[in-house]
Formats: sequence, structure tokens, C-alpha cells
Amino acid sequence: MNYSITPIARIQSPFKSKFGIPRQSGLSPSVLSRIIFEEKYRYPSALHGLEDFSHLWLIWAFSENLDAPWHPTVRPPRLGGNKRMGVFATRSPFRPNGLGLSSVRIEAIEKDPSLGPVILVSGADLLDGTPIYDIKPYISTDCHPEAVCGFQDRTKAYRLQVDIPEDLLTRIPLGLQPGLLEILAQDPRPGYQDDPDRIYGLVYDRFDVRFTVADRKLRVIDIAAADTL
Repeated sequence: MNYSITPIARIQSPFKSKFGIPRQSGLSPSVLSRIIFEEKYRYPSALHGLEDFSHLWLIWAFSENLDAPWHPTVRPPRLGGNKRMGVFATRSPFRPNGLGLSSVRIEAIEKDPSLGPVILVSGADLLDGTPIYDIKPYISTDCHPEAVCGFQDRTKAYRLQVDIPEDLLTRIPLGLQPGLLEILAQDPRPGYQDDPDRIYGLVYDRFDVRFTVADRKLRVIDIAAADTL
């Protein structure tokens, strides 16, 4: 039986390119995003009761990779990009059906006069404009404190020291600064790149952030308006 699904919503997030997006949801809890429903799903009644929950599951599409081939094994960036694992043992975007799953915190449910109900969430790891196929409330039975998380347990403590000169940091609005610091501390570089002389860049919201990394220290060297670069 053939079965097709269509997006019910799209996300508005500060992530304008894939480089720099957190590798998992919840790693950057200060980052705020908005879930905007497609027109035919803008029913306030469809969200009735959601205000009693604190978190959501988002089921979404790796829309930038839908035409990319998948392989039985992949090389997780956190393992240096040179060790292969089974695709179903990873969160790789290169999957047979290109579906993503993220847990986010509900910050507010707003009523927009032109967009209908809008859900403000924190901790999302979705590219701006990503189609969302479904949302489901996160419940206590979804939590397994005793869970063993494979190679993720060995890499989750990895962090960089972030140095942003004050004159550069002030170019970022105060509300965006905590999220940017969280993203940079996670080391957005691919695991196989470790060139202290290389200048990296990521677009966060409307800003282009340039930085270098050496000896587990990330130093921001420039921040400019993304549309001027």
C-alpha cells in the first residue's frame, strides 16, 4: 500500500545553513524557534490541551538531503569522521526515509492574527524552513534515565572554550548571545577538521560569525551582517 505524508508546519529558526546546527536537540536550550503551521492546519482546537505539557517531539524531514543516497554505514563527526557505524546506530541525516526526530521545550503558544496558532520552542536543531510532519507531546514514559547511549556517552562531555572579544559580542543582540555561545562551545566543525590556521564561518540568525579553533579553544575573529558578505 502506498502512503504519503505532507508537512503540517515549518520551523522558523536562527539556523540559515547546515553548518553550525547542533548535532542533537536540547544541546542549545537558549536557542528559540517558532513552529508555523501550514494554512489548512491552523486550527487552535488542534492544540487544545497542549498548554499542559512542557515538551514536544517533532517529526520532520532532512529536506536538504532528500535526494542524497543513503548507505548502511556512516562516519559520525564526533568520532573524528574516520570510524564507521551502522546508520541505524546514529542520528545521521543520510537515511532511507530522511526523517528526523527532535525533543524541544514549549516556551509559549501564541495566537498570531495572520498565522494562527504558533508554538515557540527552545532547543530545536532544525534548519530554518524545515518541514515538520507531526508533533506529539513528550510524556514521562519517554524518559529512560538508565539508558545506555553507546558512543554518545563517550563524546557528550566534549566542549570548547569560547573567546569572543567584547566589541564583537556586542554586535549580537542580547537575546541571541546565549544560544550562539552554546553552539560554538559544541564545536561546529566536522570531526576530521583540526587545522588551527583555518578560518571557519557559520550563519546564525542574520549574522556571519568567523572563528578559528586551536588547542580546544575557539576564538571568534569577526561578526558581520550575513547579507553583506
